[in-house]
Amino acid sequence: MSRLPIFALFTFLVGLSLPVQAIEYRTVETATVLYDTPSLRGAKLFVVRRDTPVELVVSLEGWVKVRDAEGSLAWIEKKDISERRTVIVKTGRASILRKNEEGAPLSFEAERDVSLDYLETLPGGWIKVRHRDGQEGFVRAGEVWGF
Repeated sequence: MSRLPIFALFTFLVGLSLPVQAIEYRTVETATVLYDTPSLRGAKLFVVRRDTPVELVVSLEGWVKVRDAEGSLAWIEKKDISERRTVIVKTGRASILRKNEEGAPLSFEAERDVSLDYLETLPGGWIKVRHRDGQEGFVRAGEVWGF
């Protein structure tokens, strides 16, 4: 009897027993510097603007390693991360509709790299968002990042 099927079954069962990690997103609270290490003495990589969504990768005391919409990894001080959620437009221009259905009237449009408040994920690939000016609507999930 071959050991390959037994090994495959074992690997599958072990995989089922591992905890599932949900992707966590947060928002940068104030414009701040991102570093290559979890230290103010690390190399300064770039400045990230306020309201930018980031994916939490690793959390240490006082620091969080984050991934941005472009896939870059860097360290940010935990105090600069908010529980509030935003998404960022990743297409040239996103159409935010009044209803979560194709052909619905336009609520507003948002240019690439505009941050919108994330309100909820809806069935059918829609995200409910709010512009900082107060306008709300629904955008296709493929047009934004950070949810």
